[in-house]
Amino acid sequence: MEKLILTTQDHISVIAHLFPPENDNKKLLLINSATGVKQQIYFSFAKYFAGKGFTVITYDYRGIGLSKPEQLKGFEASMRIWGSEDYKALTRYIRTRFPAYKKYCLGHSVGALILGMNEDSEMFDEFVFVGTQNAFVGNLKWRTKVEAYLGFGIVQPLTTQLLGYFPSQWFGLGESLPKNCAYDWRTLILNKKSTNGLLEKIDDYSRNLTQKVFVIRAEDDAWLTEKGVRSLLNDTYPHLKPTYRLVRVSESEKGEIGHINFFRSYNEKLWNIILNELTDEQLD
Repeated sequence: MEKLILTTQDHISVIAHLFPPENDNKKLLLINSATGVKQQIYFSFAKYFAGKGFTVITYDYRGIGLSKPEQLKGFEASMRIWGSEDYKALTRYIRTRFPAYKKYCLGHSVGALILGMNEDSEMFDEFVFVGTQNAFVGNLKWRTKVEAYLGFGIVQPLTTQLLGYFPSQWFGLGESLPKNCAYDWRTLILNKKSTNGLLEKIDDYSRNLTQKVFVIRAEDDAWLTEKGVRSLLNDTYPHLKPTYRLVRVSESEKGEIGHINFFRSYNEKLWNIILNELTDEQLD
């Protein structure tokens, strides 16, 4: 594992890790993290794929994990900047260092939503979407709708305004977020346009993407619905060519997948679902 410090075009340092394989298959996998999820969550998954010949890269968006400043209050970041600057720094690096590799990008949750914010997304041969959707509250299950209205309609803006950042960890929602990342998240939930509501505020390349995409949804992901997933592919990425895979709870050795836990080491046996999609290799 090699630590990388990449500089964005607006002069912010983004911390990444490169996982080189022993037997290089000339395939590269970039992992775009979920909201407030540190890259360490993906390290076991990255090592697994490096063991299968892939070069894998993980990174933290600005304001998260190793790319977090000493103080979040007043720090300039947003989900739109994650896509147009931070993710862009990774694709620029990949273009330079791995020009001849076959390239894949795994977008986990918001990591798939930011693809349309960077024209370099066209360089990937295929995408993998895990736990991602147009998260508009109207697409959610009834109980989650109530939580979303209360959380993102009242609690989140109040705490964010009071503290100058959103203390997500207080509510079991991952790392604390810079103020405008929190407000962008609120847009995804409460604005009927959801992802498109962010894309219309920035250069939008979503309709240029025509690749295959392998779309994975966990049966026990309380925040995800088939309606929301289909909305993302139909309304935001209408030219991608999706294949859908519902992962049943019974397929997990621990009986637990949810929104994040697909990437936990105890679910390693699920990872061949993606491996078999990206290679011809069959596992025992």
